[in-house]
Amino acid sequence: MPEKNIITSIGGSLERAVKGEYAIDVKAVLSEAWQHTLKSRMSINLAILFVLIFGMIVSYIVSSFFGGIEQVIADPQTMQLLNVIVTMAVWPFIAGIEMMGVYHAVNKPTQIKMVLSFLHRGSWVALCALLSSILISIGFQLLLIPGVLLGVLLSLTIPLVVEKKLTPMQAIILSVKALRFKIMPLLGVYLVLFMSLIALLVPIVLLMESSLAPVAIMVFLFGFSYLAPWYYNVKGILYREIFGVYTDGSGSENDVGKHSTKDTDHNGSDDTFSA
Repeated sequence: MPEKNIITSIGGSLERAVKGEYAIDVKAVLSEAWQHTLKSRMSINLAILFVLIFGMIVSYIVSSFFGGIEQVIADPQTMQLLNVIVTMAVWPFIAGIEMMGVYHAVNKPTQIKMVLSFLHRGSWVALCALLSSILISIGFQLLLIPGVLLGVLLSLTIPLVVEKKLTPMQAIILSVKALRFKIMPLLGVYLVLFMSLIALLVPIVLLMESSLAPVAIMVFLFGFSYLAPWYYNVKGILYREIFGVYTDGSGSENDVGKHSTKDTDHNGSDDTFSA
């Protein structure tokens, strides 16, 4: 008889998350994510490079319809439309990078092709990313603090859409309900990442006008090749600890999250906008 894979739930759960029944140890999260980064940063870096190139191609094609990039930059409304289009285009692929962090958090290997593995949820991901960015932008327009808080509260919506198969609104509402309990530890985690980015930018700012500018850029790129995977691994660990991840022992590329319907009745659909 064929051997059945044993399904396990790693980390938290939706039920406990909405009650605030989870803990965030800032030092432990950052340390674990760094260890994953040292072992498996290449797949995330290659995926980021793919998304950057794809985003540039989309920007060039779209801007050509509006008379070129210079005219787009000169017109704020056209620039805003370009940003919306690029956001909708690239986020289905960024979802694959987000899921790489989730995979690392449950000790699953990743490959660059994972950037294409979740396109079946692409329309929901794009809509969720657009709604989240609008809400965060509104927060920043009101005041800095609401924007920062919304950025933190909505930081795990994409994995909820992909791994838990929620609709964008379900993911946004659930993320706010759950993350509000631990807003200070979460702010601490993201503050460390933000300060790390600032530290990488300082040499560029100081040396941009000097002959050492190429060296500063190389230092930044080298540091960013660690910081970006660290960021996504941190998010993967936070997602695991807060919402939990269903996985089996097959080690296949699609085993994470395919049993997530056991954890929630808010099940969306794999089909494009079929809700």
